[in-house]
Amino acid sequence: MAEFTVNPHRVDPYKEFKFQVKWDGKAVAGVSYVSALHRTTEVITHRSGADLSLNRRSPGPTSYEPITLKRGVTHDTEFEEWANKVWRLGSAPGSEVSLADFRKDIVIDLRNEAGQIVKAYLVHRCWPSEYKALPDLDANTGAVAIETLVLQHEGWERDEAITEPTEPKT
Repeated sequence: MAEFTVNPHRVDPYKEFKFQVKWDGKAVAGVSYVSALHRTTEVITHRSGADLSLNRRSPGPTSYEPITLKRGVTHDTEFEEWANKVWRLGSAPGSEVSLADFRKDIVIDLRNEAGQIVKAYLVHRCWPSEYKALPDLDANTGAVAIETLVLQHEGWERDEAITEPTEPKT
């Protein structure tokens, strides 16, 4: 059986270097890194007093790891604006946090080499827990300045409406 049903000629899995992050209905400029989507379900071990020496295991609460986004520093202020909704230093008392809209749902699209969306993940109720506006600055390197946003969230799911696209022929 072919691994790719629509494109049976394809044998390579999708690459990790083509993706896009969206929030508020638009693409976020310049994101160059997204950490893995990772969830863990706690294992609960229990035993009935009548069981000999058998421990049973069942699923407990599920937790989701934070997602880290990185991008080169530019004049785009999307990372900073969202981080400021969680805490804005110097604001009047009671207005340091924007309780009404500090959480957002985001979408992470994985794309094939032709730029077609092949999988998308919906990440629910995200909020920035860490924001790094500037990296360490070092005059002895030629590296790009990277800003970082770490998002806490309440889970993710694959967008099942996204199906395998027909790949274009060149």
